[in-house]
Amino acid sequence: MPQLTPLAKPVDMSGGFKDFFDTIGLTGGGLVTKGIAAVIAIVAVRMLLQLSNDPKGALQKGSLAVGTLFVAVILALYGDTLFSTVTDAKG
Repeated sequence: MPQLTPLAKPVDMSGGFKDFFDTIGLTGGGLVTKGIAAVIAIVAVRMLLQLSNDPKGALQKGSLAVGTLFVAVILALYGDTLFSTVTDAKG
């Protein structure tokens, strides 16, 4: 019988969601920030798909959609750092 090779070390998940978020490197706030960024990105892509045939209107709506997509990307990349200053404030 062949020797089985473990692919990953065992992880104790008895602590529930906190242990799970620690293993994927996210906190609860980080996960919420990523979720908000994903929703904003979906809205931006939907805005891009609904452009009209009018060139001026399409340019205005397209630039608004690209700006919204940019905000979603920045929020996904730096949102947890951005909002950690609000939650870790000391009085």
